[in-house]
Amino acid sequence: MDREFLIDLFADFGPVTIRKMFSGYGISADGTNFALSLRAGLFLRADEVTIPDFEAEGSKPFQYSTRAKTVVVNSYWELPARLFDDSAELAQWARAALAAAQRATVTKRPKAKKAAAKKPAKKVAPKKAAAKKRSAHKAAKKTVR
Repeated sequence: MDREFLIDLFADFGPVTIRKMFSGYGISADGTNFALSLRAGLFLRADEVTIPDFEAEGSKPFQYSTRAKTVVVNSYWELPARLFDDSAELAQWARAALAAAQRATVTKRPKAKKAAAKKPAKKVAPKKAAAKKRSAHKAAKKTVR
């Protein structure tokens, strides 16, 4: 799927931003990524609210294989094929995917705040840091000899 096809496909949904991502494109609206267009197909963001709809359509979650295993990405599910011919219903599914992506962003925020609340690392002045590096390098040289 090329960029123009994707823009046309989501026309009833509204304006989308298409960005190069992995082996395809990331599709976003209002700065939130809600779909992926990859070699394997078109995948919409899903969560516990929308996954039953995908299951009812016989869709599967996105997955890829590494040398060691197959990884299943349960947060993106394949767009049912029938929706490629029904732009009005595709727009409804896209709105649901955007809502799922926005819900995921809201649940991630508290974790980010916790990380920020941790005690900041002690800052070392640039000159002192360079001096520490040099002395560590000299010590390593002495050990090698």
